[in-house]
Amino acid sequence: MSSRAPRQDVGLATEPKQAEKSLGDLFGDLGREIADLVRKEFELARTETRQEVRKVTRAGGSMVVAAVATLLALIFVSSALAWLLDQWMNTALAFLIVALIWAVVAIVGFVTGRKRMQELEPMPQTMETLKEDVEWAKQQRT
Repeated sequence: MSSRAPRQDVGLATEPKQAEKSLGDLFGDLGREIADLVRKEFELARTETRQEVRKVTRAGGSMVVAAVATLLALIFVSSALAWLLDQWMNTALAFLIVALIWAVVAIVGFVTGRKRMQELEPMPQTMETLKEDVEWAKQQRT
């Protein structure tokens, strides 16, 4: 037969976690912790927003290049087609080649911009920490 001593680290469910503190002190601590948590969440959101704005700016730049290249391609294709129909000579074919080059630039710019737009994630770290904060708040109530 072995005799077991009662475990010292197990408290009763009815014992307060911080018995030495008054209710006012506990509410004060809770208020400070919540304020600190909110401050940290705002800082995280601000940091993630800056990162996302940088990504959007780069993607937008690629889209602007694609838009300008598309406009130029349309101008050159229209000019080339008009000259081709008018003259049936090499000058018109030269304009068509230039227009096709601009079309390739437009396609590359668009594909690059679309790829960068698909990589955007709206504040993933903030969303994760908000979920953790909800769990923390639930644990504080018990």
